[in-house]
Amino acid sequence: MTMMKTALRGLTAAAMLAGTAVAGHAQDVTLKMHYFLPAQAIVPKMALSAWADKVETESDGRIKIQQFPAMQLGGTPPELADQVIDGVADIIWTLPGYTPGRFPSTEVFELPFIAAGPEATSKAFWEFTESNMMDTEFEGIKVLGLWVHGPGVIHSDDPVTSPEDLNGVKLRAPSRVTNMYFGRLGATPIGMPVPAVPEALSKGVIDATVIPWEVTTSLKISELVGNHTEFPGETLYVATMFMGMNQAKYDALPDDLKAVIDNNSGLEFSGFAGEVMAEGDKVGRQIAVDAGNNIIELTPEQMAPWKAPAAEIEAEWIEEMNGRGLDGAAMVEEAKALIAKYSEQ
Repeated sequence: MTMMKTALRGLTAAAMLAGTAVAGHAQDVTLKMHYFLPAQAIVPKMALSAWADKVETESDGRIKIQQFPAMQLGGTPPELADQVIDGVADIIWTLPGYTPGRFPSTEVFELPFIAAGPEATSKAFWEFTESNMMDTEFEGIKVLGLWVHGPGVIHSDDPVTSPEDLNGVKLRAPSRVTNMYFGRLGATPIGMPVPAVPEALSKGVIDATVIPWEVTTSLKISELVGNHTEFPGETLYVATMFMGMNQAKYDALPDDLKAVIDNNSGLEFSGFAGEVMAEGDKVGRQIAVDAGNNIIELTPEQMAPWKAPAAEIEAEWIEEMNGRGLDGAAMVEEAKALIAKYSEQ
C-alpha cells in the first residue's frame, strides 16, 4: 500500500464526518469543484472529498476546495468538460461518455469484457492516457485522475439471463460503446446521464439500466427494480471517468501549490479512486441482498452468448478508430497489456 493511499484512506474517514472544511489558515486560492452526483454518493464522499482534504492540508490551507455537487453551478453533466475549460468550474469530475466522440481513445477501456478490476484498470487507463492523449483529446484540461468503476451489472424489471431477454427492452447504458453493444444484443438503448435513471425507471421510460453496484446506493436502484444480473469473474463493461482542472488556473498557481496538486494526482490517485468504487460495490450489492431482490449470477456457459457480440463490437470499433486516423488495433493491444500489467501487481 502506498503512502498516498494510506493518507487518502485516513482523510476519507474524516471527509465522511467533516466535509472539506479547513479552518485557521490564510487562503491563497479557492477552487470550485463541480460534479453531477450528490455529495453523499460514494465517489464524492470517499474519493473527491479525500483528495480535497489532502490538498487543503498539504497546502497549509492556502488552497481551499469549494465543492458544488449535483450540478449546483448549473448546466447538465455533458457540459462539465466545457465548464472546466471555460472556467465556469475550476475542477470537475465527469464521464467522457457523456460527450460521445470528444474523447474517442478513452472508449477502448469501455469495450465489453476488456476490463479487469477497477484499481488495475484505472491505473492502466492513466498510463494509457498519459502516453497517448493528454495533449490532444484533453487539451485545455489539467487531468488530475482517470478511473473506471467496478463491473457493470444489469438492473432490470424482469430477470435477464440471456441476450434474448433484452429483446425490445428499453435500457440505459452510460456511453456510446456500451449502447452499441446492448443494441447489438437486441435492447433499445436510451442515453441519459446517471442522475436521470431513477425517474426514468419509475416512469417507465426505461425498463433496465446497466450501472455498477456502487452508484445504486445513492440512486436507490434496489427500490426501483427487483432483478440484478452479474457476470462473476468477468467485467461486462466499465465506464471511464476523469477528474480535471482548468489548465490556466493550474498554470497560474505558484510552484509550491502546483506541487501539492501534482503530488496528490496521477497514477496512484487514479488507482485509489478505482478501489473506492470497488468498495462501494460491496455496499450497493448488500442493500439489494437485504431487500430480498433477485441477484442472478451467470455461469460461464450462460456468459458465452454475451461474448460473441462483444468481439464484433471490438472489431467494429477498431475499424472506426482507423477511420479517424488512429490505430485501433494498437490501442486495444496496449490497453489489454496495461490492464494485465497492473492486474499482476
